[in-house]
Amino acid sequence: MKAVVVGGSNGIGLAISRKIAKKGYHVIILDKSEPAEGVLASDEYDYQYCNLLDLDEEQIKVYAADDEVTFLMITAGFGRVADFEYHHTAEIKNMMTVNATSTIQLLRLFYDRIKSKNEFKCGVMGSIAGLMSSPAATVYSASKAAVCRFIESVNIELEVYGTKNRILNVAPASFKGSRFYGGQNQLDLLDSFAEDIIAHIYACDELFIPNYEETFKAVLDRYYSDPHEYGLHSYTYKKDSGRLDNTKHVVIGYLSGTFDLFHVGHLNLLRRAKEQCDYLIVGVHDSGAWKGKETFIPLEERKEIVGACKYVDKVVDSCREDADAWKLWHYDRLFVGSDYKGTERFNRYEEYFKDKGVKIVYFPYTKGTSSTQIREAMTKS
Repeated sequence: MKAVVVGGSNGIGLAISRKIAKKGYHVIILDKSEPAEGVLASDEYDYQYCNLLDLDEEQIKVYAADDEVTFLMITAGFGRVADFEYHHTAEIKNMMTVNATSTIQLLRLFYDRIKSKNEFKCGVMGSIAGLMSSPAATVYSASKAAVCRFIESVNIELEVYGTKNRILNVAPASFKGSRFYGGQNQLDLLDSFAEDIIAHIYACDELFIPNYEETFKAVLDRYYSDPHEYGLHSYTYKKDSGRLDNTKHVVIGYLSGTFDLFHVGHLNLLRRAKEQCDYLIVGVHDSGAWKGKETFIPLEERKEIVGACKYVDKVVDSCREDADAWKLWHYDRLFVGSDYKGTERFNRYEEYFKDKGVKIVYFPYTKGTSSTQIREAMTKS
């Protein structure tokens, strides 16, 4: 038997991975990072890199087609307590993608297994915030509400299909032992919760709200009785308890180049830059700004080509100096070729950015046919 745990390297995902391994499953952990060494025996699991911001559907299809995989748990997600105005558009996009869109896509890729007559166990980490209004957690609440409503609706379809399989919506409030709020993994605090989740998945339940009878039945009754009053109370509580984090949580990156005769080297550069930031701005040089060389492709067309790349969030006309671009875009990372390191220009930049929180990231030029090579080949032909 095999189990797939998305987000299984930390927090409740790791606790579930450990528990399900003890039940005889070989666990496949899909996550951005590997689990800490020693938490799971090496023969109990396999780790595969998985980034829900750029879901690799072909990777998931392999596991969905594996008849030995009979258990799926999705725990990946993130959020924060902050007023809506302090969410950058990139943060909104990322949160909705990880918490909702990619989660639903994962379930679709496994859906033939879930709706089959054969037994298949499945659960998703939702949130109590998805079942009621949650001011000061607006985007997170919206993302979890999408998942909660989806699971509620698709379980009806599963019932109509005649399968006994169901998707469990785990809808907790905050819980201790997770890195969700910036703490450390404390699996001993999560073991009981993980056991309860697995038990509810095995029972083919559709909704599990931890501490429902003790706490959240009354909370939900209060919410349904007067959502407006409850929302005001919820916001005041978060504010008075010091939980609001109205700070910037997005890393903005910037790089500039000519991008003439766009090639795979350019693509690799943009990919690597986006891996180190949440929002990538790319400045495109006109022909006169790049050592006086003429370009094959007009500026507006080059901008359109660069903007079509999925790793690029915004395309702008470059400034003559990257330091001038910072005054316009207030980026946090400046990506440049490693051969510029130590030059007079970038020594000056290093000094200029010292008090501005900007890190200059020097990339070695990536492999790929250069514009110069392409130009020479075209000239010869």
